[in-house]
Amino acid sequence: MTTVTLPAVPPPPEARAGARRLPLPGEYTVAPGRSLVELTAWYGPLPTLRRRIALADASLTVPEDTELPLFRFEFDDPRLTATLASEQVESFAGGRRLQLSGDLGIDGTAFPVLLRLRVVEHTDDRLLVVGTAALPYRLLRRATGFRAARPATRLRLLVAAEFA
Repeated sequence: MTTVTLPAVPPPPEARAGARRLPLPGEYTVAPGRSLVELTAWYGPLPTLRRRIALADASLTVPEDTELPLFRFEFDDPRLTATLASEQVESFAGGRRLQLSGDLGIDGTAFPVLLRLRVVEHTDDRLLVVGTAALPYRLLRRATGFRAARPATRLRLLVAAEFA
């Protein structure tokens, strides 16, 4: 198993303060048809490929104590079979933005990912988020063997999910 480490740029200090806008403690999942995942390949400034990816499962675990919540996304598609699990979740802009750092597991290889989510709506039993992750294609291909169908310099993973 190979692990790739990329440098992370910390957000400005004033953006770190903020209230958590998460549901009450418990286990939340995404109902079928209540999510959208899209993979876009970019070659310089031009998109060369844009495809919807099937989200097999997604879950959010909010612990009762002050531990960090855990997001987990499973992609099951002929183009991309992978698991994205958060290791650290930070809240910004008064809880309106979440930053998930974690690993994208492809064929037993963990690739570091930074997924930035915007909280669209939240209640005590529901959370609606939309976010993107930018992936350097060459590093991803060398580390995991993943290949896009078209030439690319970077990939963008778009995730929209409603946890209830």
